[in-house]
Amino acid sequence: MLLDLDISKTMRSGNREFRLDLSYSASNDRLVILGPSGSGKSLLLQMIAGLLKPDSGYLKLAGRTLFDQKQGVNLTPQQRQVAFLFQNYALFPHLSVRQNVAFSLRRGLFNPSTKVASKAVDYWLDNFGLEPVQHQRPHELSGGQRQRTALARALVTEPRALLLDEPFSALDPDLRIHMRKELRELQERLAVPLILITHDVEDVKVFSNETLCLKDGQIDQERQQLLRAAIA
Repeated sequence: MLLDLDISKTMRSGNREFRLDLSYSASNDRLVILGPSGSGKSLLLQMIAGLLKPDSGYLKLAGRTLFDQKQGVNLTPQQRQVAFLFQNYALFPHLSVRQNVAFSLRRGLFNPSTKVASKAVDYWLDNFGLEPVQHQRPHELSGGQRQRTALARALVTEPRALLLDEPFSALDPDLRIHMRKELRELQERLAVPLILITHDVEDVKVFSNETLCLKDGQIDQERQQLLRAAIA
């Protein structure tokens, strides 16, 4: 089972309060989490990654318990072995493409060398066609090249799952279509479980084996049923 959870989390800011309260199981290897801004999508993804701790409940991913309040389990982000691709890709602007990809493999406090030697880095640079730009910095890349660099950095550690936070929102429409196709083919080839959050129904059409619709921190059952009927 890809995802099995029963969690709650309350976030407060001044007089405002937001509560995420979810119980859900997903059995497929691709899950799309759909919902408008403020529905709790990113909050849920951060809890799966271990960047936020639920207030209560449990969370399992790919058969492993990542969090369980009753059992006192709360794996660190490193222990969870998941790759998180942020919406803006979060590339290091002062590092080259090669250094950015190698960053996940580093040990200690220093950045990777500009000539870092790694078969794993070489593999992903070649896989994503990034060898010609491997010594360039993020501001010198196209939108597609930046996304491929972020994906290569995420995958170089051989993660147990790939978490993507609206990965196509910063791309122009034509590139978005191309990168959707490319990412889907990559996921199928690598067979790495994928959880993608979006507010774009087109992402659902391309990626969804299963869709979780959120609204105001809860499952939007009505939209979920309508979406299933529309895609079927």
